[in-house]
Amino acid sequence: MAFWAGGSPSVVDYFPSEDFYRCGYCKNESGSRSNGMWAHSMTVQDYQDLIDRGWRRSGKYVYKPVMNQTCCPQYTIRCRPLQFQPSKSHKKVLKKMLKFLAKGEVPKGSCEDEPMDSTMDDAVAGDFALINKLDIQCDLKTLSDDIKESLESEGKNSKKEEPQELLQSQDFVGEKLGSGEPSHSVKVHTVPKPGKGADLSKPPCRKAKEIRKERKRLKLMQQNPAGELEGFQAQGHPPSLFPPKAKSNQPKSLEDLIFESLPENASHKLEAETPPNGPDCGYGSFHQQYWLDGKIIAVGVIDILPNCVSSVYLYYDPDYSFLSLGVYSALREIAFTRQLHEKTSQLSYYYMGFYIHSCPKMKYKGQYRPSDLLCPETYVWVPIEQCLPSLENSKYCRFNQDPEAVDEDRSTEPDRLQVFHKRAIMPYGVYKKQQKDPSEEAAVLQYASLVGQKCSERMLLFRN
Repeated sequence: MAFWAGGSPSVVDYFPSEDFYRCGYCKNESGSRSNGMWAHSMTVQDYQDLIDRGWRRSGKYVYKPVMNQTCCPQYTIRCRPLQFQPSKSHKKVLKKMLKFLAKGEVPKGSCEDEPMDSTMDDAVAGDFALINKLDIQCDLKTLSDDIKESLESEGKNSKKEEPQELLQSQDFVGEKLGSGEPSHSVKVHTVPKPGKGADLSKPPCRKAKEIRKERKRLKLMQQNPAGELEGFQAQGHPPSLFPPKAKSNQPKSLEDLIFESLPENASHKLEAETPPNGPDCGYGSFHQQYWLDGKIIAVGVIDILPNCVSSVYLYYDPDYSFLSLGVYSALREIAFTRQLHEKTSQLSYYYMGFYIHSCPKMKYKGQYRPSDLLCPETYVWVPIEQCLPSLENSKYCRFNQDPEAVDEDRSTEPDRLQVFHKRAIMPYGVYKKQQKDPSEEAAVLQYASLVGQKCSERMLLFRN
């Protein structure tokens, strides 16, 4: 197993679903069902492959709904940030934030419902109830030492086999996912973007404020031929993360809207602490903190993975719910994914967790377009527009329209699955000869079918 040379592998305990439990979405007392794993350790490449098969983590517990049996099927959804354009409602949220920061304006009347809850989803409450009943007594340090010892002894007696696809991802093997805690302590202040003046795509009849801004911009450019950005810096505005683009007739981008310049006498100052751009920050779990006038008002937990930024969780001060921080943070995370893509081209998606068509609380995620849903049978991505008609007729759907298509990473050689048993790593083909319990084989084969052939050969299934 030479491809583990960059670090220790993922180690998981698998718990097959036995009963139905209360659904956190529709509140059905016995309608939800899922399979789960407790991740003693998890590499970012393995988790990337798992979420591309419909898995999702909450802390160290990784779960996969039984899609054709659960009352509220949960489809993995991803947004394509490189093609993303904010909708009118997204722009409304960004402008609301800008007005609050610049003038201290608070929206009058009842604010719009915040789609992202500030409290933990209780959708997996039944899973945690199951975990609490289980006797998980595995010392991670001892386990890690045992694995290392086993790998060293195995490395002396086995040939080096490095499949090409594993060689391409070996840089990620050593990176670990945490329990929602940041794996790095990094602080970066995101600052407002210098103003760009009036939108030239608008008709000649403009507001007086826009005309004044345009005149000011032209005056600064005349005073400083070096350019618009430097002219604003001379007035004390720090440089933006996004340099100004050349004039065009295109509408304002997401970055233009987020990093709109504020007046010098702005009522508030909002700072977002994020990991540095690109893979320099590493891969794993991070906290994205939002500070308002020196007070923390929201924290988003994100996973930076080989191919995506995965939004795990957001919690915020309910006193600021009028700012629609769930939507605002999602837009910031989409913009951050674009930044990461500039340095790491394969990192080009933003995963938003699960989409549930029958649940308004989770259905809003479909508003971030373009986006795709994961087919629960063949694990290919299908544009959401093609999925919605089917979901109107049935809660559970196979999105792949090719009737001959199958899961390309289905478990075809279960004997090659890796097991960690009695301080030794062995293929399942060897392990099963030592077992007499028929239910053991059923559970292992179910695990292999759910994680796929690649992960079953990389991850260690812990058995005691």
